[in-house]
Amino acid sequence: MFAYIIRRIFAAAILLLVVSAVTFAIFFLLPRLAGETADQLAAQYIGKNPSPDAIAAVKQNLGLDQPLYTQYWNFLKGLVSGAEYHFGPEPATCHVPCFGYSFKNHLEVWPELTKRIPITISLAAGAAVLWLVSGVATGVVSALKPRSIFDRLSMGVALAGVSLPVFFTGALLLTLFSYEWPILDNLHYVDFTDDPLMWARNLILPWISLAFLYSALYARLTRAGMLETMSEDYIRTARAKGLVERKVVARHGLRAALTPIVTIFGMDLGLLLGGALITEQVFSLQGVGQFAVQAISDNDLPKILGVTLLAAFFIVACNLVVDLLYALVDPRVRLS
Repeated sequence: MFAYIIRRIFAAAILLLVVSAVTFAIFFLLPRLAGETADQLAAQYIGKNPSPDAIAAVKQNLGLDQPLYTQYWNFLKGLVSGAEYHFGPEPATCHVPCFGYSFKNHLEVWPELTKRIPITISLAAGAAVLWLVSGVATGVVSALKPRSIFDRLSMGVALAGVSLPVFFTGALLLTLFSYEWPILDNLHYVDFTDDPLMWARNLILPWISLAFLYSALYARLTRAGMLETMSEDYIRTARAKGLVERKVVARHGLRAALTPIVTIFGMDLGLLLGGALITEQVFSLQGVGQFAVQAISDNDLPKILGVTLLAAFFIVACNLVVDLLYALVDPRVRLS
């Protein structure tokens, strides 16, 4: 088991290194292949009507006149040990992890990202709990009572959840519960450490909007997996041994059906941690998704690079956790 964990961690580290290399090449190699020079890239740090001397100084200070492999190595060193830039008479320190300075406001990218990360994590984590619990529970009950009224009704609601986009359900919830019936009006993000109740109150509608979409997918997937699992021979053997139905369903049926659920849960959670763009837009949450949109609108390469690597880290980290959970859900992983 220990060797399995070490292999997965090592593979995740290699994957993150490859992602960082590909991302760096996209933002710094492709522009050069398209004809953009180092002078043009350096000019974005200065502003309008930059002088040739200012461009040359920025190009030298940022190392833009160096070969790309040297720039990439300096970028990796900045991620683990920080960097120092000379934009003016005083040196500017870029703290660990250093993603560089913004073209737009000349501020460090990482501190700006850290202000947005708690919002996105709060949104994704709360919605994930809702959709996982409601989706799996609905799927299990539907599978145990196939063709019942509950099964038909819940699968109908699940089909509606899959079909309706988040911007529609989010706008509908806002219209009903914030404007028509002002039960949850004046929604804005409140940090959990400041007021946990207000934190949950102001995020409940975004959570429901996201959870309605994802729980529908999980309910249908769980139902299909449970229907297949509950017809297996070992389920009949467990019942023949005299095990109560609750233990048969929980220990034998649901556990075997959880493998695909764990897989897509890791992917979905990792993607949402990289920024739930539509939900953040609908509910005016200044999370990572909004940060990415603004960075793309401003053509701010350091910010775009930072968001891309952060999203890649979350996806790789969540998939690493999924690989480790496989060993708990499916004992065959520990034996292989």
